Amino acid sequence: MGFSFWLARFRSCSNKSASSNAFRDSFYHYKSQLNTCQKNLPSTIAEKTNGHAFSWSSCLLPLAFAVSAGSLTFQSHNNHPSLCEPSNLDSRKVTIGGKASTEFVVKGTHKEVPQELIDELKAICQDNMTLDYDERFYHGKPQNSFHKAVNIPDVVVFPRSEEEVSQIVKSCNKHKVPIVPYGGATSIEGHTLSPNGGICIDMTLMKRVKALHIRDMDVVVEPGIGWMELNEYLEPYGLFFPLDPGPGATIGGMCATRCSGSLAVRYGTMRDNVISLKVVLADGDIVKTASRARKSAAGYDLTRLMIGSEGTLGVVTEVTLRLQKVPEHSVVAMCNFPTIKDAADVAIDTMLSGIQVSRVELLDEVQVRAVNIANGKNLPEVPTLMFEFIGTEAYSHEQTQIVQRIVSEHNGSDFVFAEDPEAKKELWKIRKEALWACFAMEPNFEAMISDVCVPLSNLAELISRSKQELDASSLVCTVIAHAGDGNFHTVILFDPNEEENWREAERLNQFMVYTALSMEGTCTGEHGVGTGKMKYLEKELGIEALQTMKRIKTALDPNNIMNPGKLIPPHVCF
Repeated sequence: MGFSFWLARFRSCSNKSASSNAFRDSFYHYKSQLNTCQKNLPSTIAEKTNGHAFSWSSCLLPLAFAVSAGSLTFQSHNNHPSLCEPSNLDSRKVTIGGKASTEFVVKGTHKEVPQELIDELKAICQDNMTLDYDERFYHGKPQNSFHKAVNIPDVVVFPRSEEEVSQIVKSCNKHKVPIVPYGGATSIEGHTLSPNGGICIDMTLMKRVKALHIRDMDVVVEPGIGWMELNEYLEPYGLFFPLDPGPGATIGGMCATRCSGSLAVRYGTMRDNVISLKVVLADGDIVKTASRARKSAAGYDLTRLMIGSEGTLGVVTEVTLRLQKVPEHSVVAMCNFPTIKDAADVAIDTMLSGIQVSRVELLDEVQVRAVNIANGKNLPEVPTLMFEFIGTEAYSHEQTQIVQRIVSEHNGSDFVFAEDPEAKKELWKIRKEALWACFAMEPNFEAMISDVCVPLSNLAELISRSKQELDASSLVCTVIAHAGDGNFHTVILFDPNEEENWREAERLNQFMVYTALSMEGTCTGEHGVGTGKMKYLEKELGIEALQTMKRIKTALDPNNIMNPGKLIPPHVCF
C-alpha cells in the first residue's frame, strides 16, 4: 500500500485528539520510514465485530516505532468503529484485490444460513427456490469470467413479483445474510460471485413487458427480460431498444453494470436510456427513482445513482426505458488497414467529421484470423474497421461516401459495403461472434476479457502501446474496440492450469488499465467493476470519491447484505 493510502486510513479512522495531530505532523516528516515499514502492516483491517473491538495498536505499532513521536497510544474506538470491512468478514481470510494487486482469486468466508430464514423463504417463494447443489453451483460460478468461485450461494430463489423480492430482501436483512442479484450471467468481472455464500436472487422469471407507450417511445419492463427478447417484442411497432451488449444480457443486469455496446456511439449507454427505476432497498422498502417524464429537475437523481451500482445498493424490479425508431435505411461497410494506428485514426477522424455514425468497430489482425479459423472465411488478416450508417437512403449513401474518402486518406483499402439485409447480417456476424471465434484458436484455453476507455483523441496511442505489449507476449491476444467512443477491449487466451499463464494474463490486463489511466481514461468502459477492477478504483477516482461511495453504501445498506465484496475496495474507511 502507498503512503497516501495509509494517511487516508489514519485520517479517517483515528481519534481526533491532540496526540493524533502530533502524530499527523510526524507522519509527514517520517514518510520515508513509513515506506520501509509499511510492508509489515496488515493488508486489511477488520472492523468492530461480534461485540469485540479491534485494537489499532496492533495495526500501527510498526509505524509508531518508525515515527518515534512520543507516547502515542491507539485504543479501541467503541463509539467510532472502523468501517473498512463488512461486519461478516474476517480480514485475515478475505482478499478481494487491493491497490496494485494482481490477485485473481476472490476469497471469502461462509457461515450457516439460519433454518428460520430458509423457512421464511419457502413461505415467500413456495416451489420457486432450491437448495440443490448443482443449481447453486451453476449460479455461483461465473459463466463468462475468469474469476473463480470459492463459495457458492446456499439458496437460490426465483421471485415472480416485486412484492416477493421485497419480502426476500427484508428477511435476509433481518438475519444479516448476504444477497447476490442474478440476471443473464453474462457479466465479465465476477459480479455474481457469492464469496460469502448467502442467497442468490435469480430475477429471470420476472420478464414481463408491463406497459408500452408508443407515442411516448418508452416501455416499462421487469428486469429479467433480455434486450434481444425485448427487441423482438418491439419490432412490430417499428421501435427498438438501442443497446446491444452480449447475447443473453438482461435489462436488470444491464442497469446494474451500466453497460453499453456497439450502438453507444450513437445512442449513449444505459445511463442515457433509462428513464426511471423501481428498486428494493436493503430494508425491503420499494423506491421509485423518477417519473416517466423525459426530463426532470426534481430532487437527487436516484436513477443514475442506481445505474452502475452492481446490486450493492438495491435490487432492480422495474425499468422504464427510452426507445428509438427503427431506422428507415442502413448501410454496413468494412475496410482494411496496414496498421492498427491507421484504423484508429480513421475512427477518430470519422467522429470529428460530424457524421452521426451508429457503429464504428475495430478488429485487429489476430481477431480477424480467429474469425477465419472459426467460420472458414478468407478475410485479409489485417486491422479492420466496420461501420454502420443509418437514416434515409440518400443520407446513408452520403455518409458512406464521406467515410470512404477518409479511409483513403489513411492508407485504407478494400472498402466494401452492403445494403441487402442478409448481406448486412453476415458482415455484422463477424463482430458479434468475435469472442467465440477466439476459442477456435485455443479451444482448451480460458479468456481474460478486459475493457478500458479513454478520451477519443487518445485512442490511437492507447491501442498502439497496448498492441506492442500484447504482441510481445507468449499468449494469444486479440483486440476489439468500440472505436467511435474510445472503448477498447482485449481477449487474452490462457491455459488455466498454468500459473505463469495466469500471471502473464493479469500483467497484460494491468498494463492496459494503467496505460488508460495515464491518459485520463477509465479502468472499465462498460464491463463494470465487480471484483476484478476494484484494485484500480483508488488510482482512477481517489480515496475521497471512494469514501463518498462507502458512505452512501453504509447509509442504504448498514448490514452490508447487498452483493458484498463488490465495487467498493475493502480498505476504504470513513
